[in-house]
Amino acid sequence: MSIDRRHQVFVSSTYEDLREERHEVIQALLELDCIPAGMELFPATDDDQWSLIRRVIDECDYYIVIIGGRYGSIGPQGFSYTEQEYRYALQTGKPILAFLHKTPSSIPVGKTESKVESQSLLGEFRSLVQKKVCKYWETPSELGSGVSRSLVRLIKTHPMPGWVRADKAVATLAAEEMLRLRRTIDELQEKLSKSELEGPEGGLDLAQGEEVFPVKFTFSYTDATGSGWDCTRVTTISWNDIFQGVGSLMFDGLSEEQFREILNRVVESEYLDSGEMEKDEHLQGCDEIRDVLIDWRDEQTIKIQFRALGLIEYSKGQGNSNSEWRLTPFGDSSLLKLCAIRKNEFKEWEEVDNQALEDVVMIDDAPVSEPSV
Repeated sequence: MSIDRRHQVFVSSTYEDLREERHEVIQALLELDCIPAGMELFPATDDDQWSLIRRVIDECDYYIVIIGGRYGSIGPQGFSYTEQEYRYALQTGKPILAFLHKTPSSIPVGKTESKVESQSLLGEFRSLVQKKVCKYWETPSELGSGVSRSLVRLIKTHPMPGWVRADKAVATLAAEEMLRLRRTIDELQEKLSKSELEGPEGGLDLAQGEEVFPVKFTFSYTDATGSGWDCTRVTTISWNDIFQGVGSLMFDGLSEEQFREILNRVVESEYLDSGEMEKDEHLQGCDEIRDVLIDWRDEQTIKIQFRALGLIEYSKGQGNSNSEWRLTPFGDSSLLKLCAIRKNEFKEWEEVDNQALEDVVMIDDAPVSEPSV
């Protein structure tokens, strides 16, 4: 949004000898929609004069110094007020435009210094100003044109805050605040999108993936004599297997009871598939187990681990109703990567299955050897 700014410019020079020149400069500033400031424009005040000058220079955006044939009255610091103002603008880093009379010798005697001391001080002041970039002029109109061109260029190369109408400033501030909020929203959305691909900080130091976790559980079974038994066992399951078993049923959320029931089924399936049951001498002749129940401490550990890994979260409803376990965005993307079928994966399975099938056929079709006589 374009802002209509008015820049305030301090015009520093001696006064009586440069009345016409100052008029041209001030007219040029007004045509550029700038606000001129100079000591002749200030109202009477009880403030110390130098304190007032400094305050006005501080409030200005740019500083212009014009040097003709006079040095000016000397202030309390041993310099003329014009040189004192220039040194202060230089010290505070104010953008400066300097305009020096091109041929001081051609200036009428009535507009030059008569005292040798003042002439010497004027020469030293000109030398100081000429250490920086400066422009030269001979006529008031030439000075006015030079100020216009130089100030337009300076505003482009050294932009300053300027002044803005109060009503325009409010609208501008509102637009800037909306832009800032829009950027904040975009940054937060970017972080949110990034969180779906990355786990929480420090998650890499936690057990996960194919690392195994020993799970304690109980179950019941009936032996060959018909007697019932209650058993406690421990089986090891990888974190990926636990997460795949539970997470695949968590897309619509799970209550505490549902979460526990699924964990029990995951543990039971792992125990049966691992072949540990067949190796257990106490379970010989047992056809099935029932009422598998994971130890409550291990259940809580699994929940805490998955929360620490940023995979699941607990959403509390009012009271105990509607409270449920859900996948986080990162958990959802992690589950998809874990469960999705990779390219050519079925082909590899098919080759393995076909080879196994061929082996079975060869065994079944093997000729029975005749017993030797």
